[in-house]
Amino acid sequence: MCIIIIIMTEKQEYLEDFKLYLKSEKNFSDHTIRAYCADTYTFLLWIGNLDAKDIDPKKFSEYLYFIQQINYTKTTVARKIASIKAFYKFLYQEEIIEYNPIDNVSSPKQSKTLPNFLYEDEIENILRGIKIDTPAGYRNRIILELLWVSGMRISELSSLNYENLNLEQNEIRVFGKGAKERIVLIPDKTKDELINYIQNVSDLIHPTSKNQTDPIFINYNGYRLQNQSIRKALKQAVNSIHFTKKVTPHVFRHSFATHLLENGADLRVVQELLGHSSIKNTQIYTHVSIQRLKDVYNHTHPHAGE
Repeated sequence: MCIIIIIMTEKQEYLEDFKLYLKSEKNFSDHTIRAYCADTYTFLLWIGNLDAKDIDPKKFSEYLYFIQQINYTKTTVARKIASIKAFYKFLYQEEIIEYNPIDNVSSPKQSKTLPNFLYEDEIENILRGIKIDTPAGYRNRIILELLWVSGMRISELSSLNYENLNLEQNEIRVFGKGAKERIVLIPDKTKDELINYIQNVSDLIHPTSKNQTDPIFINYNGYRLQNQSIRKALKQAVNSIHFTKKVTPHVFRHSFATHLLENGADLRVVQELLGHSSIKNTQIYTHVSIQRLKDVYNHTHPHAGE
C-alpha cells in the first residue's frame, strides 16, 4: 500500500508540473489544458502501479487498443494520443526520462468533414430576427454580427476589453489559441453599431467605467458576458425564425471564411484573419467553396442530372 501511495504521489507531481508547462511554455488555453491533463490522468490511472518512467512502446500500444474498444471517435482518440505524447515530451525535456518511448507513435488518420456554413441571406435572416428594442437585444445582435463579419471565435469575442479596440482603423485585437495575437477587421456599418452600443446601450444594461481593462460585453450585473449566454442568444435568434439548420457560433466563423474565399480573397489572407497557424487548416474552406459550386451546377444545369 505504501508503494502505491508513493507512486501516485509522484504521478500527481508529474501532472502538476505538466499542467504548469502547458500554461507557461505552450500557452495553451484553459480548455485545452483541462483536456490534456484529464487524458493524461486517465492514462496514469490505467497503468496502475507502474511508474510513468517505466512505460515502453508495447505498453502504450496496449493502452491504444484499450481506448479504441470504448468507441471513442477518431478525433477523441487523436486528442488523447496528443495529450500523452505532450506529457512524455515534457518528461523528456525535463530529463525525467532518458528517452521518449512514444515519440514515434502516430495518431489515427481522421476523416475530413466539410465545415458547416450558412449562406449570406440565412445569416441576415437570423440577425433580422433579433429584436433590438431592448438593451440586451441590441447587444446580442451586435455580438452575432461581429462573429460573422470578423471570423472571431466565441471565446475571443467574449474576452474582449476596451483596450482591444482600434475603431478609428476598424480593427480589433484578439488573442486566439495559444494566446496568439492577431488583428481582425470590421466594416463601417458594424463599427458604427458597436460605437452606438458602447456610447448609448451598454450603460442601460449596467453602468460601467469603461476602463481599458473592462469587458465590452456585459450582463445585467455588470460582469463579462460568458460564452454560454452568447450561445443561448444565438439559439433564441435561430428558434425565433424557425430556422431548421444547426447553427453554432463556430458556424458563423466557417461562414465568414467561406464567404471571403467565394468572393476572391487570397487563402493566406483568410488564414491570417482566422488566426490559423497552418495553411492546411484554412484549405478546408476551398473544398467548401468547390462543393457549393458543384451543388449549384447540379441544380441548375439542364444536363447535370443525366
